[in-house]
Amino acid sequence: MYDESMKKTWNYTYILLCKDGTYYTGWTNDLKKRFHDHMVGNGAKYTKAHPPVKIVYYETFETAKEAMSREWHIKQLNRIEKMALMKGFKGKKALRMKAEDEK
Repeated sequence: MYDESMKKTWNYTYILLCKDGTYYTGWTNDLKKRFHDHMVGNGAKYTKAHPPVKIVYYETFETAKEAMSREWHIKQLNRIEKMALMKGFKGKKALRMKAEDEK
């Protein structure tokens, strides 16, 4: 018998494209909710000043520790390296959200 509590929880490391062209990297266990939080000003301090436009990249992990570690490693990359990482990323359509999706 399937129980909703048995549902697998994933952890995500993600990159947002902000309105001013900068990137924001973070981690979460609920990507849709976290994007919404960023959009309404309840996310990170950075995204309050640099509103996000869309999720441009994400990776999934089984543990929060793995996602946090990957976040740290991505934050060490320069802009060109981040762009190379994102190049060709498709992701699941349901998780590739844009600011317009929040309106």
